Amino acid sequence: MSGNVTSLFRGTAAHSPSMAALTRESGEAAGAGPVDFCIPCNPYFPTPAMFEELAGRLREIITYYPSSADTITAELCGLLRLPPQCVAMGNGSTELITWIDHLLVRESLAVPVPTFGRWTDQPMETGKRVDMFPLQEAGGFALDLDRYAEFVRARGTRAVVVCNPNNPDGGYQHKQALVQFMDAMADRDLVVIDESFLEFADAEAEPSVVQEAMLRPNVVVLRSLGKNFGLHGVRFGYLVANPALAGRVRTMLPKWNLNSFAEHVVFMLRDHGPEYARSLHQVRRDRLEMTAWLSALPGLTVYPSQGNFLFVRLPVGAEGTAVRDRMLTEHRILVRECGNKIGSSSRFLRLVVRPQGDVRRLVSGLEQVLYGAGRGAAVPGPATGTGYSSGTAAVDRLIQETNGSGMRALTARTAGAGTGAPGPAPGTGTGTGVPLPAAVPVAPAAATTASPAPVPQPAPVPQPAPFPGPVPVPHPAPVPHPLPAPVPAPAAPYPAPVGPTPPGVPARGGLTAAQVRGTDGLESVPATGWPDAAGMERAG
Repeated sequence: MSGNVTSLFRGTAAHSPSMAALTRESGEAAGAGPVDFCIPCNPYFPTPAMFEELAGRLREIITYYPSSADTITAELCGLLRLPPQCVAMGNGSTELITWIDHLLVRESLAVPVPTFGRWTDQPMETGKRVDMFPLQEAGGFALDLDRYAEFVRARGTRAVVVCNPNNPDGGYQHKQALVQFMDAMADRDLVVIDESFLEFADAEAEPSVVQEAMLRPNVVVLRSLGKNFGLHGVRFGYLVANPALAGRVRTMLPKWNLNSFAEHVVFMLRDHGPEYARSLHQVRRDRLEMTAWLSALPGLTVYPSQGNFLFVRLPVGAEGTAVRDRMLTEHRILVRECGNKIGSSSRFLRLVVRPQGDVRRLVSGLEQVLYGAGRGAAVPGPATGTGYSSGTAAVDRLIQETNGSGMRALTARTAGAGTGAPGPAPGTGTGTGVPLPAAVPVAPAAATTASPAPVPQPAPVPQPAPFPGPVPVPHPAPVPHPLPAPVPAPAAPYPAPVGPTPPGVPARGGLTAAQVRGTDGLESVPATGWPDAAGMERAG
């Protein structure tokens, strides 16, 4: 498999190769693939008994048409205790994101980055302006909703997205703060709260804003089923909104957009609520334990997460693609390298929370790859690399050309192009993995290049027992995000925006999608107990 790893990942610019593709390339039997720390789904659900039941009905499931989406939605709403007129079910959350973009997003959409790639890529593909609000590494990638609201208003963005928890960092917004943000955005066309990973959160008892969304004219809540039910391959999810918004999406969906597997799973769920609640509780316990194991590795930073995954920064000098490839080829462990996520770099991995035995195997593999003496650590020299891009070519080019100066250098280059003044010479940048610019204007940097400022470490976590002995599992407790570092005020205020900003013009302190992707923004880019309405019942 080692000879094909590079080509597999190069062929999937926005994601990782599927498990099916990896299995085909390796020649392994079905079910014998690598240990999966890449795809973020629940490892404890469905139960083995549920899988046996599905297997026994396989012929029936794949032979016959499913019921209509209305029938399946009505059953799900009975479980969730939601009014069916406020719900639309889709063939995965990405189908719903597509229809939200087509039907509800007019000219522009704001989204914090890094985040789930479809929230940036989907609107770009239909010619919308995407205003990206960079989450700062120095602040632990925490989203400041007040500053985000200021960014949206300064930019004049018409639609707004917040992912809670955010993917890939697991950042969490408390319910009350989100409700206040929704009210502050009442004059926008649309506010989307993506709660795809919310079932794994334990920061508060009732974290969902679905009830509040149904009462507001411009709010949509997006929720996944595949992730929390451990069934990505089934492809099902749903949105909740007031009847007018939900109805606009529902009437455009095909009558049989949900498959028979989705129908059978939804109708099985009523009898398996306790098992599902226990699975979520176990994932939360595993998250604490996995955080402790990974935090013990020298130089590795683990960011607080409320999702079923952990965002980690590799030690200085380690390159994510090299780590990813060696973990796969030498240890048969699949990890998610985040160099192709806008706002991230190849120095970051997203690691899915898995059971203790798998985590021990992951930690052992990382120790050998990062610090092993036999073949050397996966830390290339200053002028070396892995032989291919550590992210998308456009992101790498942007970082190289701005040399980490962010909007100041990019704006200077744009102004220079319009006036004949020279800009920085292309290809002179030396930074790799430089974070995107701050979300608000900052004072000009000194002329000389200084060493990077030290990055505050996340709050300390309990250290594990000596590897590989048993780890005592503490009772889950809320893990607050570190507060964002103070940002200096701008030297001079920006003029108030007049009308919508044309495509290709930088956002105030942000980047347009066109600039990141290397286009002019004028042409579309081709696609390369059971819960109640407030959220899942919490166990334990």
